Amino acid sequence: MKKLPIAFLLLSLVSCFQPERNCEKFRTGRFEFETYLDGEIVKTTFVRNDSIEVDYFNNKVDSSSIRWINDCEYILKNMNPKNMAEEKPLHMKILTTKGDTYTFEYSVVGEDKKKKGTAKKID
Repeated sequence: MKKLPIAFLLLSLVSCFQPERNCEKFRTGRFEFETYLDGEIVKTTFVRNDSIEVDYFNNKVDSSSIRWINDCEYILKNMNPKNMAEEKPLHMKILTTKGDTYTFEYSVVGEDKKKKGTAKKID
């Protein structure tokens, strides 16, 4: 019978754990993001200041405007879209932070399908 209160106490402590979320640290800087594309790992480098993000991918440069919703969420809108898909803004949300990395989820504004990724601050 004594095991029940101990188990309850341990469960209570674990359920109160809050992951680190220091979003302010990742508002600006130079970052790297790796993902699978057509079966290969590809790397994107991007530089973000408070209102602009510049992406470097496959020897191409692309710029997007940033509108911050709160410290951990922002809307990213391509400044020079080349097609209809690029015209759709993205909702970005930092979920957790740890050291020089952060985990985020993103989706096209208005769509339910979300994807996750991890970015690393390099400067």
